[in-house]
Amino acid sequence: MSPPPKPEKAAAGFPVAQAPAPEATAMKAPTPRSLIVSFFGAYGRELGGWIAVADLVTLLGLLGVDAPAVRSAVSRQKQRGFLRARQSGGVAGYSLSEEAEQILADGDRRIYTRQDAKLDDGWVLAVFSVPESERHRRHLLRSRLSRLGFGATAPGVWIAPSHLAEEARHTLERLELAPYVDLFHADYLAYADLREAAARWWDLGAVQAGYAEFSAQFLETDDAPADDSEAFATYLRALDAWRRMPYRDPGLPPELLPDDWHGVQAADIFFRLHDTLRARGMNYVRSVVER
Repeated sequence: MSPPPKPEKAAAGFPVAQAPAPEATAMKAPTPRSLIVSFFGAYGRELGGWIAVADLVTLLGLLGVDAPAVRSAVSRQKQRGFLRARQSGGVAGYSLSEEAEQILADGDRRIYTRQDAKLDDGWVLAVFSVPESERHRRHLLRSRLSRLGFGATAPGVWIAPSHLAEEARHTLERLELAPYVDLFHADYLAYADLREAAARWWDLGAVQAGYAEFSAQFLETDDAPADDSEAFATYLRALDAWRRMPYRDPGLPPELLPDDWHGVQAADIFFRLHDTLRARGMNYVRSVVER
């Protein structure tokens, strides 16, 4: 489940030596727009991709989002092409666009899968050149590579673990950026210490801080709440906080990570909550939409 499908028209250029994390380090409070994306990723598709506006208001109300905020966020997601207004049985509601369906499917592989990268797997290199007259595409390309988990090694040369190759290829084609990029599978031969080089190519400190904050926020979360409504609210909060983390983290082999890496603990916490709360949350969602 990626961010909403409409790409930004422009973004600030990135330093050559090190790509910045695509989001601020500090974990932001969930927004109505973000919660809607998380809801459709976790539950909306299982409902057939459509939900009545009134039911969405009820569900997000459990997370402290009032009705005007839900309706405003839904309207913005419609403008961005993530949702489509559609009536069902005379009831006003919204369904996912085809592009949103694809983005959520792409996100599933990233959010719900633990990557087990090995040094012997090699790397994928993205080498690109964009004319000055199409500067906005250069900004979009850099931004999207960063969100995919690539790090910048030199002007126009970005690197990622090889397990990101297929996702990168698919994303570049979907955003019509493929004509500007060549992708290569590569092995690292010399000359820098690879662990030191990785620390230059990625801001691992920012990723580490994000994992630590997620762990601190959800470590003591009750995974056996008294009722399904609480399970729904707790899981959606956890998913909304977690789903950006796998995009900040390139999924490097363990040999290249800091010794006190918090990513494993954070993943353990999320998957524990996913395993224990997600299905109970679905029970509550169905009780609301089928009443």
